[in-house]
Amino acid sequence: MSKSLKKLVEESREKNQPEVDMSDRGISNMLDVNGLFSLSHITQLVLSHNKLTTVPPNIAELKNLEVLNFFNNQIEELPTQISSLQKLKHLNLGMNRLNTLPRGFGSLPALEVLDLTYNNLNENSLPGNFFYLTTLRALYLSDNDFEILPPDIGKLTKLQILSLRDNDLISLPKEIGELTQLKELHIQGNRLTVLPPELAFVTDRISAAAGLTSPDAVFSSHSAQCLKVLMKDGPVQLPAWRQEPR
Repeated sequence: MSKSLKKLVEESREKNQPEVDMSDRGISNMLDVNGLFSLSHITQLVLSHNKLTTVPPNIAELKNLEVLNFFNNQIEELPTQISSLQKLKHLNLGMNRLNTLPRGFGSLPALEVLDLTYNNLNENSLPGNFFYLTTLRALYLSDNDFEILPPDIGKLTKLQILSLRDNDLISLPKEIGELTQLKELHIQGNRLTVLPPELAFVTDRISAAAGLTSPDAVFSSHSAQCLKVLMKDGPVQLPAWRQEPR
């Protein structure tokens, strides 16, 4: 372990610092960072832009984590113990090599933002309890291999942002109309040619970024709460903490 990493761990322990940033340090194994899992007081851990391939079960020892950032690593699998992080609010797993999520992943009672962008996930990758994540406000599934979106998406009733761009979606389930708090739906770069009419009743504040075959309105609705489909191929503005490269 480098002296700088050792110093980070020691300072966090001695000064009771709640945030630890170990981004871009060439870390290939979290177990090589001596003392990391003894920092049970920390609330934020950033390990983005490293060379991690796995996350050890010891992650459960960081029981006070609220923000966990693994963006841009080479992670292929997660331990079931990650669901032990009962205080976790933001989890960034974007730009990794995940093709499945562990059993019990949906047992994260405080999770509000989940980023799974740029992985190898599809509808069969999600564990049975995935849609128990009913506290989610933002779900990023862009740049994966989804062909269908499971109907259980309708259970995530607190969702305000749903990003599905650049998958292989051919349709959306009618249950998406149950997401009454949805403000942003990003669906460009798929194979969609029509959207379910149930979306017309979601909200008049939604902005759907879509690459549909016609620029005309998808819906013919007398409802004032009508979904507007925008032809937008540019980059989507996402929260800065995601650290997504442009």
